[in-house]
Amino acid sequence: MSAPTTEVPGAREVRDRDGSGAVVHLPRFGDDGRVAGTEVRELLVPGPWTTPTAPITSRVAFAAAHVVPQVGAENVPGAPAVVDWDATLAYRHRIWEHGLGVADAMDTAQRGMGLDWAATQELVRRSAAGARAVGARVACGAGTDQLDPAVVARWEPGDPAALAAVVDAYREQVHVVQDAGAQVIVMASRALAHVARSPEDYARVYDAVLAEADAPVVLHWLGTMFDPALAGYWGTGDDVAAATDVFLDLIRAHQGRVDGVKVSLLDADHEKGLRARLAALDPGEGPDAPGAVRLYTGDDFNYPELVVGDGTLHSDALLGIFAAIYPAASTALQALDAGHPDRAHAILAATEALGRHVFTAPTFYYKTGIAFLSWLNGAQPGFQMVGGLQSGRSVAHLVTLVRLADRAGLLLDPDLAARRTRAFLETNGATR
Repeated sequence: MSAPTTEVPGAREVRDRDGSGAVVHLPRFGDDGRVAGTEVRELLVPGPWTTPTAPITSRVAFAAAHVVPQVGAENVPGAPAVVDWDATLAYRHRIWEHGLGVADAMDTAQRGMGLDWAATQELVRRSAAGARAVGARVACGAGTDQLDPAVVARWEPGDPAALAAVVDAYREQVHVVQDAGAQVIVMASRALAHVARSPEDYARVYDAVLAEADAPVVLHWLGTMFDPALAGYWGTGDDVAAATDVFLDLIRAHQGRVDGVKVSLLDADHEKGLRARLAALDPGEGPDAPGAVRLYTGDDFNYPELVVGDGTLHSDALLGIFAAIYPAASTALQALDAGHPDRAHAILAATEALGRHVFTAPTFYYKTGIAFLSWLNGAQPGFQMVGGLQSGRSVAHLVTLVRLADRAGLLLDPDLAARRTRAFLETNGATR
Protein backbone atom coordinates (compact mmCIF):
# COMPACT_ATOMS: atom_id res chain seq x y z
CA MET A 1 0.00 0.00 0.00
CA SER A 2 1.36 3.38 -0.95
CA ALA A 3 1.84 6.02 1.70
CA PRO A 4 -0.92 8.64 1.92
CA THR A 5 -0.10 11.95 0.30
CA THR A 6 -0.72 15.36 1.79
CA GLU A 7 -2.35 17.74 -0.64
CA VAL A 8 -2.01 21.49 -0.31
CA PRO A 9 -5.43 23.05 0.45
CA GLY A 10 -5.17 25.54 -2.41
CA ALA A 11 -5.00 22.72 -4.95
CA ARG A 12 -8.27 21.19 -3.72
CA GLU A 13 -10.00 24.57 -3.63
CA VAL A 14 -9.32 25.17 -7.30
CA ARG A 15 -9.79 21.60 -8.54
CA ASP A 16 -12.84 20.42 -6.58
CA ARG A 17 -15.46 22.89 -7.71
CA ASP A 18 -19.14 22.38 -8.44
CA GLY A 19 -20.68 22.55 -11.86
CA SER A 20 -22.37 25.83 -12.75
CA GLY A 21 -25.18 24.40 -14.87
CA ALA A 22 -23.89 26.28 -17.92
CA VAL A 23 -23.16 23.84 -20.75
CA VAL A 24 -21.08 24.33 -23.88
CA HIS A 25 -20.41 22.03 -26.82
CA LEU A 26 -16.71 22.45 -27.55
CA PRO A 27 -15.41 21.12 -30.87
CA ARG A 28 -12.46 18.80 -31.17
CA PHE A 29 -10.48 19.40 -34.34
CA GLY A 30 -8.71 16.89 -36.53
CA ASP A 31 -5.26 17.39 -38.01
CA ASP A 32 -6.88 18.87 -41.12
CA GLY A 33 -8.63 21.56 -39.06
CA ARG A 34 -12.10 20.08 -39.50
CA VAL A 35 -14.43 19.47 -36.59
CA ALA A 36 -13.90 15.82 -35.68
CA GLY A 37 -15.95 15.57 -32.51
CA THR A 38 -17.63 17.47 -29.73
CA GLU A 39 -17.08 17.68 -25.99
CA VAL A 40 -20.19 18.42 -23.98
CA ARG A 41 -18.81 20.37 -21.05
CA GLU A 42 -20.52 21.80 -18.01
CA LEU A 43 -18.56 24.84 -16.97
CA LEU A 44 -17.50 24.92 -13.33
CA VAL A 45 -18.18 27.69 -10.86
CA PRO A 46 -15.32 30.18 -10.54
CA GLY A 47 -12.41 29.59 -8.22
CA PRO A 48 -12.40 30.62 -4.55
CA TRP A 49 -11.15 34.10 -5.28
CA THR A 50 -11.14 36.90 -2.73
CA THR A 51 -10.41 40.61 -2.87
CA PRO A 52 -7.97 41.92 -0.27
CA THR A 53 -9.13 43.91 2.73
CA ALA A 54 -5.72 45.55 3.16
CA PRO A 55 -2.84 46.39 0.81
CA ILE A 56 -0.80 43.41 -0.40
CA THR A 57 2.66 43.66 1.16
CA SER A 58 4.52 40.41 0.53
CA ARG A 59 5.19 41.17 -3.14
CA VAL A 60 5.02 44.13 -5.47
CA ALA A 61 2.83 42.93 -8.32
CA PHE A 62 1.70 44.59 -11.52
CA ALA A 63 -0.69 43.22 -14.14
CA ALA A 64 0.20 44.42 -17.64
CA ALA A 65 -3.22 45.30 -19.04
CA HIS A 66 -4.61 45.28 -22.58
CA VAL A 67 -6.75 47.92 -24.28
CA VAL A 68 -10.35 47.56 -25.44
CA PRO A 69 -11.30 49.03 -28.85
CA GLN A 70 -14.45 50.84 -29.88
CA VAL A 71 -16.43 48.09 -31.61
CA GLY A 72 -17.70 50.27 -34.46
CA ALA A 73 -14.43 52.02 -35.23
CA GLU A 74 -11.92 51.28 -37.99
CA ASN A 75 -9.53 49.35 -35.76
CA VAL A 76 -7.96 47.57 -38.72
CA PRO A 77 -4.29 46.80 -39.40
CA GLY A 78 -2.32 50.01 -39.92
CA ALA A 79 -5.08 52.36 -38.75
CA PRO A 80 -4.79 54.61 -35.69
CA ALA A 81 -6.21 52.97 -32.58
CA VAL A 82 -9.68 54.04 -31.47
CA VAL A 83 -9.98 52.98 -27.84
CA ASP A 84 -13.09 52.36 -25.75
CA TRP A 85 -11.86 54.36 -22.79
CA ASP A 86 -14.72 53.42 -20.48
CA ALA A 87 -14.15 49.67 -20.89
CA THR A 88 -10.36 50.04 -20.89
CA LEU A 89 -10.33 51.99 -17.62
CA ALA A 90 -12.98 49.76 -16.04
CA TYR A 91 -10.71 46.77 -16.60
CA ARG A 92 -7.89 48.56 -14.80
CA HIS A 93 -10.20 49.29 -11.88
CA ARG A 94 -10.94 45.56 -11.62
CA ILE A 95 -7.22 44.93 -11.28
CA TRP A 96 -6.75 47.70 -8.71
CA GLU A 97 -9.71 46.42 -6.68
CA HIS A 98 -7.83 43.13 -6.37
CA GLY A 99 -4.80 44.85 -4.85
CA LEU A 100 -2.53 44.69 -7.89
CA GLY A 101 -0.80 47.55 -9.64
CA VAL A 102 -1.32 48.15 -13.34
CA ALA A 103 1.57 48.20 -15.80
CA ASP A 104 0.18 50.19 -18.69
CA ALA A 105 1.18 51.16 -22.21
CA MET A 106 3.29 48.01 -22.36
CA ASP A 107 3.58 45.13 -24.78
CA THR A 108 0.21 43.77 -23.59
CA ALA A 109 -1.43 47.05 -24.60
CA GLN A 110 -0.15 46.38 -28.15
CA ARG A 111 2.74 48.81 -28.23
CA GLY A 112 4.22 48.36 -31.69
CA MET A 113 1.31 46.07 -32.65
CA GLY A 114 -1.66 48.41 -33.07
CA LEU A 115 -1.47 51.08 -30.35
CA ASP A 116 -0.02 54.23 -31.92
CA TRP A 117 1.81 56.96 -30.02
CA ALA A 118 -1.17 59.36 -29.89
CA ALA A 119 -3.38 56.72 -28.29
CA THR A 120 -0.54 55.66 -26.00
CA GLN A 121 -0.19 59.16 -24.57
CA GLU A 122 -3.91 59.31 -23.87
CA LEU A 123 -3.78 55.87 -22.25
CA VAL A 124 -0.93 56.93 -19.97
CA ARG A 125 -2.75 60.07 -18.85
CA ARG A 126 -6.08 58.36 -18.27
CA SER A 127 -4.61 55.36 -16.48
CA ALA A 128 -2.45 57.53 -14.22
CA ALA A 129 -5.46 59.70 -13.35
CA GLY A 130 -7.53 56.60 -12.61
CA ALA A 131 -4.87 55.19 -10.32
CA ARG A 132 -4.49 58.50 -8.52
CA ALA A 133 -8.24 58.70 -7.90
CA VAL A 134 -8.27 55.39 -6.01
CA GLY A 135 -4.80 55.51 -4.47
CA ALA A 136 -3.54 52.64 -6.61
CA ARG A 137 -0.21 51.98 -8.27
CA VAL A 138 0.50 52.42 -11.98
CA ALA A 139 3.66 52.23 -14.04
CA CYS A 140 3.77 53.00 -17.76
CA GLY A 141 6.08 52.11 -20.58
CA ALA A 142 8.39 54.69 -22.15
CA GLY A 143 9.97 53.63 -25.42
CA THR A 144 10.78 55.02 -28.86
CA ASP A 145 7.88 53.81 -30.98
CA GLN A 146 6.92 57.32 -32.12
CA LEU A 147 9.89 57.11 -34.50
CA ASP A 148 8.93 56.35 -38.09
CA PRO A 149 9.95 52.73 -38.84
CA ALA A 150 10.71 53.67 -42.45
CA VAL A 151 13.19 56.29 -41.25
CA VAL A 152 14.74 53.94 -38.69
CA ALA A 153 15.25 51.32 -41.38
CA ARG A 154 17.49 53.73 -43.30
CA TRP A 155 19.77 54.42 -40.34
CA GLU A 156 23.31 53.11 -40.44
CA PRO A 157 24.46 51.20 -37.36
CA GLY A 158 26.48 53.42 -35.05
CA ASP A 159 25.30 56.69 -36.63
CA PRO A 160 25.65 59.31 -33.84
CA ALA A 161 22.69 61.29 -35.15
CA ALA A 162 20.52 58.19 -35.11
CA LEU A 163 21.57 57.34 -31.55
CA ALA A 164 20.78 60.91 -30.53
CA ALA A 165 17.33 60.56 -32.12
CA VAL A 166 16.73 57.44 -30.04
CA VAL A 167 17.68 59.33 -26.88
CA ASP A 168 15.37 62.20 -27.79
CA ALA A 169 12.48 59.79 -28.42
CA TYR A 170 13.04 58.09 -25.08
CA ARG A 171 13.20 61.46 -23.33
CA GLU A 172 9.90 62.55 -24.84
CA GLN A 173 8.14 59.42 -23.64
CA VAL A 174 9.76 59.48 -20.19
CA HIS A 175 8.44 63.00 -19.68
CA VAL A 176 4.93 62.03 -20.81
CA VAL A 177 4.85 59.24 -18.22
CA GLN A 178 6.36 61.35 -15.45
CA ASP A 179 4.14 64.34 -16.15
CA ALA A 180 1.12 62.06 -15.86
CA GLY A 181 2.28 60.95 -12.41
CA ALA A 182 3.10 57.32 -13.26
CA GLN A 183 6.26 55.36 -12.59
CA VAL A 184 8.44 54.95 -15.67
CA ILE A 185 9.17 51.57 -17.21
CA VAL A 186 12.02 51.99 -19.70
CA MET A 187 11.03 49.64 -22.51
CA ALA A 188 13.37 47.95 -24.93
CA SER A 189 13.66 49.87 -28.20
CA ARG A 190 13.46 48.40 -31.69
CA ALA A 191 15.16 51.53 -33.02
CA LEU A 192 18.05 51.13 -30.59
CA ALA A 193 18.40 47.45 -31.46
CA HIS A 194 18.69 48.48 -35.11
CA VAL A 195 21.24 51.27 -34.72
CA ALA A 196 23.42 50.20 -31.77
CA ARG A 197 26.65 48.43 -32.65
CA SER A 198 28.05 47.60 -29.22
CA PRO A 199 27.34 47.48 -25.48
CA GLU A 200 28.88 50.96 -25.30
CA ASP A 201 26.16 52.33 -27.60
CA TYR A 202 23.49 50.89 -25.29
CA ALA A 203 25.26 52.32 -22.24
CA ARG A 204 25.43 55.82 -23.73
CA VAL A 205 21.74 55.82 -24.62
CA TYR A 206 20.59 54.43 -21.27
CA ASP A 207 22.91 56.80 -19.38
CA ALA A 208 21.17 59.73 -21.06
CA VAL A 209 17.68 58.32 -20.57
CA LEU A 210 18.13 57.50 -16.89
CA ALA A 211 19.46 61.01 -16.30
CA GLU A 212 15.91 62.21 -17.10
CA ALA A 213 14.26 60.08 -14.41
CA ASP A 214 12.80 61.98 -11.47
CA ALA A 215 12.13 58.73 -9.55
CA PRO A 216 13.47 55.16 -9.72
CA VAL A 217 12.42 53.36 -12.90
CA VAL A 218 11.89 49.79 -14.01
CA LEU A 219 14.21 48.57 -16.76
CA HIS A 220 12.59 46.11 -19.16
CA TRP A 221 14.53 43.42 -20.99
CA LEU A 222 12.18 41.87 -23.54
CA GLY A 223 13.19 38.66 -25.29
CA THR A 224 12.90 37.87 -28.97
CA MET A 225 10.00 35.48 -28.38
CA PHE A 226 7.98 38.62 -27.59
CA ASP A 227 9.57 40.81 -30.27
CA PRO A 228 11.97 39.36 -32.87
CA ALA A 229 13.13 42.90 -33.75
CA LEU A 230 14.99 43.00 -30.41
CA ALA A 231 17.52 40.34 -31.41
CA GLY A 232 21.00 41.07 -30.07
CA TYR A 233 19.79 43.52 -27.45
CA TRP A 234 22.58 44.88 -25.22
CA GLY A 235 25.05 44.53 -28.10
CA THR A 236 26.26 40.98 -27.46
CA GLY A 237 24.60 39.07 -30.27
CA ASP A 238 23.04 35.81 -29.12
CA ASP A 239 25.21 35.56 -25.99
CA VAL A 240 22.67 35.89 -23.16
CA ALA A 241 25.33 35.54 -20.47
CA ALA A 242 27.33 38.43 -21.91
CA ALA A 243 24.13 40.47 -22.31
CA THR A 244 23.35 39.84 -18.65
CA ASP A 245 26.75 41.22 -17.67
CA VAL A 246 26.11 44.37 -19.72
CA PHE A 247 22.69 44.71 -18.12
CA LEU A 248 24.15 44.39 -14.63
CA ASP A 249 26.87 46.93 -15.39
CA LEU A 250 24.14 49.39 -16.38
CA ILE A 251 22.23 48.72 -13.16
CA ARG A 252 25.35 49.16 -11.01
CA ALA A 253 26.12 52.47 -12.72
CA HIS A 254 22.61 53.79 -11.98
CA GLN A 255 21.48 51.76 -8.98
CA GLY A 256 19.87 54.72 -7.24
CA ARG A 257 17.69 55.37 -10.29
CA VAL A 258 16.57 51.75 -10.76
CA ASP A 259 13.66 50.44 -8.69
CA GLY A 260 13.80 47.09 -10.43
CA VAL A 261 14.12 45.16 -13.63
CA LYS A 262 11.53 43.22 -15.59
CA VAL A 263 13.04 40.28 -17.42
CA SER A 264 10.93 38.59 -20.12
CA LEU A 265 13.08 35.73 -21.40
CA LEU A 266 10.87 32.80 -20.26
CA ASP A 267 13.93 31.20 -18.65
CA ALA A 268 13.48 30.46 -14.94
CA ASP A 269 17.10 29.41 -14.36
CA HIS A 270 18.40 32.63 -15.91
CA GLU A 271 16.02 34.68 -13.78
CA LYS A 272 17.09 32.93 -10.59
CA GLY A 273 20.73 33.59 -11.40
CA LEU A 274 20.10 37.25 -12.14
CA ARG A 275 17.95 37.55 -9.03
CA ALA A 276 20.81 36.29 -6.88
CA ARG A 277 23.23 38.75 -8.47
CA LEU A 278 20.84 41.63 -7.88
CA ALA A 279 20.41 40.55 -4.26
CA ALA A 280 24.19 40.74 -3.86
CA LEU A 281 24.29 44.44 -4.80
CA ASP A 282 25.01 46.72 -1.87
CA PRO A 283 21.85 48.74 -1.08
CA GLY A 284 23.78 51.09 1.17
CA GLU A 285 22.39 52.87 4.20
CA GLY A 286 20.77 56.20 4.84
CA PRO A 287 18.45 58.45 2.83
CA ASP A 288 20.90 58.85 -0.06
CA ALA A 289 21.70 55.14 -0.39
CA PRO A 290 20.90 53.57 -3.77
CA GLY A 291 18.65 50.89 -2.30
CA ALA A 292 17.95 47.32 -3.36
CA VAL A 293 16.96 46.46 -6.93
CA ARG A 294 13.87 44.29 -7.38
CA LEU A 295 13.46 41.61 -9.98
CA TYR A 296 9.97 41.80 -11.46
CA THR A 297 9.43 38.51 -13.19
CA GLY A 298 8.20 38.75 -16.75
CA ASP A 299 8.16 34.95 -17.08
CA ASP A 300 4.59 34.06 -17.99
CA PHE A 301 5.52 30.36 -18.02
CA ASN A 302 7.25 29.90 -14.67
CA TYR A 303 5.70 32.58 -12.48
CA PRO A 304 4.39 30.25 -9.71
CA GLU A 305 7.83 29.12 -8.57
CA LEU A 306 9.45 32.50 -9.21
CA VAL A 307 6.90 34.63 -7.35
CA VAL A 308 6.59 32.27 -4.39
CA GLY A 309 10.37 31.82 -4.29
CA ASP A 310 12.59 29.37 -2.50
CA GLY A 311 12.29 30.67 1.04
CA THR A 312 15.31 32.93 0.62
CA LEU A 313 14.79 34.84 -2.61
CA HIS A 314 11.69 35.54 -4.64
CA SER A 315 10.67 37.63 -7.62
CA ASP A 316 8.12 40.39 -7.61
CA ALA A 317 5.83 40.43 -10.64
CA LEU A 318 5.09 42.49 -13.72
CA LEU A 319 3.18 40.06 -15.88
CA GLY A 320 0.83 40.04 -18.82
CA ILE A 321 -0.71 36.80 -17.58
CA PHE A 322 -1.73 38.57 -14.36
CA ALA A 323 -4.13 40.66 -16.47
CA ALA A 324 -5.90 37.42 -17.36
CA ILE A 325 -5.72 35.72 -13.95
CA TYR A 326 -5.90 38.73 -11.63
CA PRO A 327 -8.50 37.16 -9.27
CA ALA A 328 -6.30 34.10 -8.75
CA ALA A 329 -3.09 36.13 -8.61
CA SER A 330 -4.55 38.39 -5.94
CA THR A 331 -5.80 35.44 -3.87
CA ALA A 332 -2.37 33.81 -4.07
CA LEU A 333 -0.63 36.99 -2.95
CA GLN A 334 -3.08 37.30 -0.07
CA ALA A 335 -2.04 33.77 0.95
CA LEU A 336 1.60 34.86 0.90
CA ASP A 337 0.73 37.82 3.10
CA ALA A 338 -0.95 35.40 5.52
CA GLY A 339 2.17 33.21 5.66
CA HIS A 340 0.85 30.35 3.50
CA PRO A 341 3.33 29.97 0.61
CA ASP A 342 2.20 26.42 -0.21
CA ARG A 343 -1.37 27.58 -0.75
CA ALA A 344 -0.14 30.53 -2.81
CA HIS A 345 1.92 28.22 -5.01
CA ALA A 346 -0.97 25.80 -5.46
CA ILE A 347 -3.31 28.58 -6.57
CA LEU A 348 -0.80 29.99 -9.07
CA ALA A 349 0.19 26.53 -10.29
CA ALA A 350 -3.46 25.82 -11.09
CA THR A 351 -3.28 28.67 -13.64
CA GLU A 352 0.08 27.70 -15.15
CA ALA A 353 -1.31 25.55 -17.98
CA LEU A 354 -3.51 28.46 -19.02
CA GLY A 355 -0.52 30.83 -18.92
CA ARG A 356 1.63 28.53 -21.00
CA HIS A 357 -1.13 28.18 -23.57
CA VAL A 358 -1.83 31.92 -23.79
CA PHE A 359 1.90 32.58 -24.28
CA THR A 360 2.68 29.67 -26.59
CA ALA A 361 4.62 30.45 -29.77
CA PRO A 362 4.27 32.73 -31.60
CA THR A 363 4.37 34.37 -28.19
CA PHE A 364 3.81 37.93 -29.40
CA TYR A 365 0.17 37.02 -30.13
CA TYR A 366 -0.53 36.33 -26.47
CA LYS A 367 -2.55 39.57 -26.30
CA THR A 368 -5.26 37.89 -28.37
CA GLY A 369 -5.85 35.30 -25.67
CA ILE A 370 -6.00 37.94 -22.95
CA ALA A 371 -8.58 39.94 -24.92
CA PHE A 372 -10.61 36.78 -25.63
CA LEU A 373 -10.78 35.89 -21.93
CA SER A 374 -11.67 39.49 -21.13
CA TRP A 375 -14.58 39.23 -23.58
CA LEU A 376 -15.75 35.87 -22.20
CA ASN A 377 -15.80 37.44 -18.73
CA GLY A 378 -17.86 40.45 -19.84
CA ALA A 379 -15.14 43.08 -19.56
CA GLN A 380 -15.57 44.22 -23.17
CA PRO A 381 -18.55 44.26 -25.50
CA GLY A 382 -16.97 42.41 -28.41
CA PHE A 383 -14.02 40.17 -29.16
CA GLN A 384 -12.06 42.82 -31.00
CA MET A 385 -8.63 44.40 -30.67
CA VAL A 386 -6.95 47.49 -32.04
CA GLY A 387 -5.09 46.79 -35.26
CA GLY A 388 -7.42 43.83 -35.94
CA LEU A 389 -5.21 41.62 -33.75
CA GLN A 390 -8.13 39.40 -32.73
CA SER A 391 -7.08 37.30 -35.73
CA GLY A 392 -3.76 36.52 -34.04
CA ARG A 393 -4.93 33.15 -32.69
CA SER A 394 -6.86 30.31 -34.31
CA VAL A 395 -10.30 29.06 -33.36
CA ALA A 396 -8.73 25.84 -32.10
CA HIS A 397 -6.33 27.77 -29.88
CA LEU A 398 -9.17 29.81 -28.36
CA VAL A 399 -11.33 26.72 -27.79
CA THR A 400 -8.49 25.21 -25.78
CA LEU A 401 -8.26 28.49 -23.88
CA VAL A 402 -11.91 28.06 -22.85
CA ARG A 403 -11.15 24.60 -21.45
CA LEU A 404 -8.08 25.77 -19.56
CA ALA A 405 -9.72 28.92 -18.18
CA ASP A 406 -12.64 26.81 -16.95
CA ARG A 407 -10.26 24.33 -15.30
CA ALA A 408 -8.39 27.21 -13.63
CA GLY A 409 -11.59 28.76 -12.27
CA LEU A 410 -11.24 31.90 -14.35
CA LEU A 411 -14.56 31.97 -16.18
CA LEU A 412 -16.03 34.41 -13.69
CA ASP A 413 -19.62 34.32 -15.00
CA PRO A 414 -20.13 30.81 -16.44
CA ASP A 415 -23.54 31.59 -17.97
CA LEU A 416 -22.16 34.58 -19.85
CA ALA A 417 -19.02 32.67 -20.85
CA ALA A 418 -21.16 29.84 -22.20
CA ARG A 419 -23.35 32.20 -24.24
CA ARG A 420 -20.36 33.99 -25.69
CA THR A 421 -18.53 30.73 -26.43
CA ARG A 422 -21.56 29.44 -28.30
CA ALA A 423 -21.80 32.67 -30.30
CA PHE A 424 -18.09 32.55 -31.11
CA LEU A 425 -18.27 28.96 -32.31
CA GLU A 426 -21.36 29.53 -34.41
CA THR A 427 -19.93 32.67 -36.03
CA ASN A 428 -16.73 30.81 -36.90
CA GLY A 429 -18.49 27.72 -38.28
CA ALA A 430 -17.12 25.45 -35.54
CA THR A 431 -20.37 23.69 -34.64
CA ARG A 432 -21.79 20.38 -35.86
